[in-house]
Amino acid sequence: MSDPSVPDRVDALEIRAAHNERSLDEMNEVLLAQWKEIERLTRLVTRLEDRLAEAEDRAGRGAAPEPPPPHY
Repeated sequence: MSDPSVPDRVDALEIRAAHNERSLDEMNEVLLAQWKEIERLTRLVTRLEDRLAEAEDRAGRGAAPEPPPPHY
């Protein structure tokens, strides 16, 4: 029979475990980078919302109703 020996099987398992550990480390790095990007974008959206609210307040406060056109 061509059954792999126990040491060969253990070696194969260790190789697979090392590969899986490397893959998990890479995925963790990607996840961390994405989380940082989400936080950055969340801060940006918050700042833009604040700026938009300020602009709307300024436009609403300073704008007096327009007088009707002269032909009325």
